[in-house]
Amino acid sequence: MHLIPILLVLVSAFSSIQAVTPANSKLFREYIGAEGKGVRFSDVPVNSKVEVHFILSFAIDYTSSSSPSPTNGLFKAYWDEDNLSPSHVSATKALHSNVKVCISLGGDTIRGQNVFFKPRSINSWVSNAISSLTKIAREYDLDGIDIDYEHFDADTNTFAECIGRLLSHLKEQKIVSIASIAPYDNDSVQPYYLALWRKYGHLIDYVNFQFYAYDKGTTISQFLDHFETQSSKYRGGKVLVSFGTDGSGGLSPENGFFEACSKLRHAKKLHGIFIWSADDSKKAGFPYEKQSQTFLAITK
Repeated sequence: MHLIPILLVLVSAFSSIQAVTPANSKLFREYIGAEGKGVRFSDVPVNSKVEVHFILSFAIDYTSSSSPSPTNGLFKAYWDEDNLSPSHVSATKALHSNVKVCISLGGDTIRGQNVFFKPRSINSWVSNAISSLTKIAREYDLDGIDIDYEHFDADTNTFAECIGRLLSHLKEQKIVSIASIAPYDNDSVQPYYLALWRKYGHLIDYVNFQFYAYDKGTTISQFLDHFETQSSKYRGGKVLVSFGTDGSGGLSPENGFFEACSKLRHAKKLHGIFIWSADDSKKAGFPYEKQSQTFLAITK
């Protein structure tokens, strides 16, 4: 009489074990277009042995006036559209079958002022966001969406519901297939992303954790501790490691970033690497983009 329930329990347990089985990834992601430095997709090296995601930065629901104000989910492109246009996207994808293109929402500032997540209501923001982002996604043939709000004029539940419902619609309607979030270790930021994760984590493919927001001079052991801490918060998620090429903090390539990655790879916890940002890397000729992708290409 109890065979069927027991079988279901065993299948469920096996599925759970499978879901958390450690595995490495050959995923490289990079933010691009936020700083107006004329960088193009074609400037950035692409290794055919890794999966490369370019993340257009940023789509913002603010007006484009000299004194920008929130538009309640009506998003516009604020990246360098002259050099990162729909035709540039299609040319890059035609040239590289391993390239996908995403957009990031929010960001830190616009015209020197903070970008706030400030919906008038959940329903109206979601409706506007679905409409405006669907249009952008189709125009640019986008594969994914990244959430990078860093300032908030709403409670955590409102953020979780707005973003969660947006991601749910975009994925269900196959407007995008990839979703990521970009939190960092700050008491005014993390609670919003953790609220989103708790309720809608099943929709989020990657956690682009901003490890470069930690102090400069972060050591390898500190970096690995940070990774374990954040992985426990976003339990079951694919937390990507990161560094900045803008002189920001965290563990830099010069100070052992790739040694830390080797340790994670050995433990089968290397879910991918991302860099902020291509704009900052352009001047030096993208040496760390090459190194990151070469490193990932030999990952097993």
